[in-house]
Amino acid sequence: MTLDNKTILVTGGTGSFGQVFVRTVLASSKAKKIIIYSRDEQKQFDMAQHPSFTPYLDRLRFFIGDVRDSDRLEMAFGEVDIVVHAAALKIVPAAEYNPMECIKTNVHGAENIVNAAIRTNVKKVLALSTDKAVNPVSLYGASKLASDKIFVAANSLAGYHGPRFSVARYGNVIGSRGSIVPLFQRLVAEGAETLPITDPRMTRFWISLKQGVEFVLSSLEIMKRGEIFIPKIPSMSIPDIAKVVAPHLPHRIVGIRPGE
Repeated sequence: MTLDNKTILVTGGTGSFGQVFVRTVLASSKAKKIIIYSRDEQKQFDMAQHPSFTPYLDRLRFFIGDVRDSDRLEMAFGEVDIVVHAAALKIVPAAEYNPMECIKTNVHGAENIVNAAIRTNVKKVLALSTDKAVNPVSLYGASKLASDKIFVAANSLAGYHGPRFSVARYGNVIGSRGSIVPLFQRLVAEGAETLPITDPRMTRFWISLKQGVEFVLSSLEIMKRGEIFIPKIPSMSIPDIAKVVAPHLPHRIVGIRPGE
């Protein structure tokens, strides 16, 4: 399904993934319109002012709203063809300490997306998930597992002629907000004498932002309904990552974080 002449809405569109996804779609397709749906007015303003987006402002719309607000979602979804749902509370310890906030955004938000898409007759909805949803031990992972099941089950609610719902589930995005690489880089720049390691056995599945965007675009192209798309991506231990970022610094074991 080509994106040409389509109206696309991205929840959490000002985030790391959202900005690269929007930039890629604008440059590689003739999408009719891309709607950035997020709750941070400053990030929307900054995005609109960025030189990589200013040439495309005639095709960009910025819509302030929260996925917790079903009425606002339904208003935003009017005449939208494709929804890419990237909004979520994603930091594992934050979810452990604020469980109901995580549930409201990641689970209730998923339900709101489904209901709004059905009521406005959106054609396709692709929800972004995480490897942490597999046999989850964290609340974040459990909330995304619940979200995934909501989107898969939504195909039964929508019926044959309603929206099609699928899920793209991948790992940690290298360099994204809250990830370990920017943390290590910041500590090195600040002159740290050691790098903190939660546990030497800790590993992560890694994917670049560019690869994540390409994966989502390919999933949009081939999705029928109800799939959970999972890419084959490499894993790496956290100590190995630390050695790559700062081979000269020793490691300091600090213990695993809540939810890990």
